[in-house]
Amino acid sequence: MLFNSFAFLGFFPLVVLVYFAIPLKWRWVWLLLGSYYFYMCWNPVYILLLLFSTVVSYAGGRALDRIGGRKGRKLILAGVVLLHVGLLFWYKYLNFFLYTCNQLLRRLGVGFQWPQYDILLPVGISFFTFQAMGYVIDVYRKDTACEKNIFRYALFVSFFPQLVAGPIERSQNLMHQLRKTHRFDWERVKDGLFLMVWGYFLKLVLADRAALVVNGIWQNPDHYKGLYMVIATVLFLFQIYGDFAGYSVIAQGAAKVLGISLMDNFRAPFFAQSVSGFWRDWHISLTTWFRDYVYIPLGGSRKGRLLTYRNLLVVFTLSGLWHGAAWHYVAWGVINGLYQIVGDIWKRKTAGLWPLLRKSRVHHVLQTVFTFVLVDFSALFFRAGSFGEAFRMLYSAGTVHNPEIFWNGELIKLLPAGEWALLLLAIVLALAVQLGYRRSICLTEWLRGRKVWVRWGVCMALLWTVIMFGIYGVSYEASAFIYFQF
Repeated sequence: MLFNSFAFLGFFPLVVLVYFAIPLKWRWVWLLLGSYYFYMCWNPVYILLLLFSTVVSYAGGRALDRIGGRKGRKLILAGVVLLHVGLLFWYKYLNFFLYTCNQLLRRLGVGFQWPQYDILLPVGISFFTFQAMGYVIDVYRKDTACEKNIFRYALFVSFFPQLVAGPIERSQNLMHQLRKTHRFDWERVKDGLFLMVWGYFLKLVLADRAALVVNGIWQNPDHYKGLYMVIATVLFLFQIYGDFAGYSVIAQGAAKVLGISLMDNFRAPFFAQSVSGFWRDWHISLTTWFRDYVYIPLGGSRKGRLLTYRNLLVVFTLSGLWHGAAWHYVAWGVINGLYQIVGDIWKRKTAGLWPLLRKSRVHHVLQTVFTFVLVDFSALFFRAGSFGEAFRMLYSAGTVHNPEIFWNGELIKLLPAGEWALLLLAIVLALAVQLGYRRSICLTEWLRGRKVWVRWGVCMALLWTVIMFGIYGVSYEASAFIYFQF
């Protein structure tokens, strides 16, 4: 069930109405039933995978809570992690592994080839397995208390707003909220609904409109060359931001209506002045997951620069692999890891140079633009279907010079002038909200401080924009969110 589908527009109000109508002690049970129904709407069979992850991690947490020996606790933790990694490997990486083996065998002149299997990737598997593993690691470290009620724990793993595309929640933030009873609060509900509308704006007005240009260019690379590829790559970064940040904000808003606060998954990445700063503000739940459960256990930055750089490369390589079972995703991760290594070296070598320039606004703007260019370059590998396609696009962008497309009307063939204006206005508005976050101005708090007519005017204008100018498919068919494929 997609957030932008008619099914969800019927499902969510029903969940909310029943949730606040039934006795307080049964509300978490209703959320659990609703969450399982929500997941089963994609494929009822895959509820078994969610149950498997839930039972294994719950049993692991209970065992860790009872066993005091260090060796036994390590074995339990390793077992739970290996079972979840094995689940991911089978559904997400098996064919990639077999394909890589076959390529190696072919190069060695071996005639034998491993067969490929027709395995459908279950939606959200990378998210709920990471959330379950994080819980068990937290219990092992004694950072969180073991949940003794398996059904309440099942709600933690399956909570429907963030089940299939995050944010990947921590037990310290979400578990205790699920134990509380939440009464109806009209101010909180209004904030949640406004966040949902803002998320729909990012998805339907910005991301899906940018997708018309991006897909149009990438699907016809023989016709669209040179600056077309530059435009598509720039817009792709805004597309994926609107798509994924939009999902995260809708999830936050839906949870807030129910009385639950989810973590921020995006802050102001496009105003970051370094690649490391960009990744601190982008998909925060994943970057902090890798930081806390991979980077720091590997030694973090405590064991010298060489090991720090190794740890950065390991984390970003794994991050690339998490996003997809293909070498171009791995390349995207490695590129971003190398960016940070080179950036750290450059910062150390030039620490004493141009101290006044570093404080100037011009320098900050240049850093922001340069960071965007670096991240956008790596995004080309993320968007490409293969290495070959990525290099063909790079070659096209670097060798074909066609600035005339900006005034000869060719761009209008991709998207009408009015649609271009709407897309650019949506990008400007998204950047303005990011700038507010950069200055510690929360969108809902800012709106709450305005006069009543301003609040309602902004809300109604935003809702009207989503309804009138959102991009909808044939017969209003909902478009999937990009991160569902991960």
